[in-house]
Amino acid sequence: MLEQLLIFTRGGLILWTCKELGNALKGSPIDTLIRSCLLEERSGAASYSYDAPGASYTLKWTFHNELGLVFVAVYQRILHLLYVDELLAMVRREFSEIYDPKRTVYNDFDETFRQLRREAEARAEELKKSKQTDKPVNNKKKQGQVQKAGSDKGSKKSEGSLATDGGDGDKAKGHKLENGHSNGNHVEMEEPRAGVVNGKENTSSNISAFDVSKLQKRTKGGKKTDTVVNKGSKPDPKKKATKKNRVWDDAPPETKLDFTDPVDGNGSGNGNIEVVAANQGESMMDIEEIISSDSEGEVDDNVQKDSKPEAKKKGWFSSMFQSIAGKANLEKEDLEPALKALKDGLMTKNVAEEIAEKLCESVAASLEGKKLASFTRVSSTVQAAMEDALVRILTPRRSIDILRDVHAAKEQRKPYVVVFVGVNGVGKSTNLAKVAYWLLQHNVSVMMAACDTFRSGAVEQLRTHARRLQIPIFEKGYEKDPAIVAKEAIQEATRNGSDVVLVDTAGRMQDNEPLMRALSKLIYLNNPDLVLFVGEALVGNDAVDQLSKFNQKLADLSTSPTPRLIDGILLTKFDTIDDKVGAALSMVYISGAPVMFVGCGQSYTDLKKLNVKSIVKTLLK
Repeated sequence: MLEQLLIFTRGGLILWTCKELGNALKGSPIDTLIRSCLLEERSGAASYSYDAPGASYTLKWTFHNELGLVFVAVYQRILHLLYVDELLAMVRREFSEIYDPKRTVYNDFDETFRQLRREAEARAEELKKSKQTDKPVNNKKKQGQVQKAGSDKGSKKSEGSLATDGGDGDKAKGHKLENGHSNGNHVEMEEPRAGVVNGKENTSSNISAFDVSKLQKRTKGGKKTDTVVNKGSKPDPKKKATKKNRVWDDAPPETKLDFTDPVDGNGSGNGNIEVVAANQGESMMDIEEIISSDSEGEVDDNVQKDSKPEAKKKGWFSSMFQSIAGKANLEKEDLEPALKALKDGLMTKNVAEEIAEKLCESVAASLEGKKLASFTRVSSTVQAAMEDALVRILTPRRSIDILRDVHAAKEQRKPYVVVFVGVNGVGKSTNLAKVAYWLLQHNVSVMMAACDTFRSGAVEQLRTHARRLQIPIFEKGYEKDPAIVAKEAIQEATRNGSDVVLVDTAGRMQDNEPLMRALSKLIYLNNPDLVLFVGEALVGNDAVDQLSKFNQKLADLSTSPTPRLIDGILLTKFDTIDDKVGAALSMVYISGAPVMFVGCGQSYTDLKKLNVKSIVKTLLK
């Protein structure tokens, strides 16, 4: 049964809801659809699933782009209603005829909806009955085919068994088989080894059986042949090769170069390192980036090229007339060339293929049926719609002002905890130090927590950053439980009055369940204020896999009914990608989390905010 059907404008004004379907929906499926699907340019999908305590809903929708209307139907997921798509199309058609922008109440549409609903349900019932009447006939045909096939198989089986029996007897006596072809084929399919060992079948069976056995011998005996080759080429153990340092002249060999500072057992250096905060200057986080507006009005050349053949087909006069008068309504066929060019352009900028396709589907859904304005091309209309969509996706929908959150936590007399997570080698420890440097510039006291107890040298690396920045570090060495280390670090920061605790974690692949379980435990036990995913700007399609699986594992392995997922993204190595900035779009689209920091160099100052206009401009260049 249909739970709810409502009509509202793109501005959020509800025009009509079905009073007969006055069922109280559990949770807020409509709000979630708008927030998670329509606003995030996922409207090209066929449906949306919403899970609430005690209920699971499926939501389907359609648009009237020219009038700016949205039609949404909600029903229980278990029902699989077949008439919903047709009902939405009928409601869309009938309501658009009576729609008036000045009206806000449409009580007279109730009777029309009842008729439309009865028609849709009747058609669905007829379709269901026709399918049920077709099933017995098809079943009888299938049974007859199965019986016939079974009798054929039985006869072939008996012939085959007689042939094999005769073949075995003849092989024992050393005679050839009389029915060479049928028996040869049977032996080739059922017992290829016997045909190979005896070698007394006809030529066709011998060739095919020999090839199969040869392959089996290779696969089985491959290790033996390798070992034989290895034995023959095994070097003498006495002459063990060792790498020697190259000597360029007769000068005496120099000692090994080691510029690391002597560290005592407690992990503290000799204190000769100068404070870097006074030398490296202002962090790029506090410098506003200026974008040149030279190419803001440029249109993609590829889109123009794809739209030229279309103009030639229609003729010069017709295309000229359409550009002046405007096209009646945009259709899917009109949008396809421009969308294909945009999709290819996004993929060349390192946007994941799946994301680029979904974006184009969403833009097509928002433009289909819309009237083309005068003196505008389809390509420029599609480009403008895509630009708006990209700006909406990349613009954070919540505050990302960490300094404000830090001061709010300080008023409650507790430290603000940030956990850095991500795969191996993306630069978590380095960028953690950059964030610490930026916080120090704003007079925020910071403590580092060395919770990467897995990788060799991780604690020493963080210890070096702490000494250079002259901030405290909490460490317990290696092979400890990172969740317990983080908890003790937060307790220590509370006693010492530190404002922020930056927790470094071990790099882990998204498929490594033991390490993902340990990370889930760390987040559940300590309940950090911010979970930052550190990802490379170099990745393409892998960005989707990493973020989606990280979120999925954190949700699946958490013991809490409301698991914590990734709150923000720190994008690293942004200075190495030139114009391949698509990873930022892929990560934000798949996770819904904003990009809070961008690492763009090796210095402590090389940390900046994501400039949305610059990214969109680069993606559509």
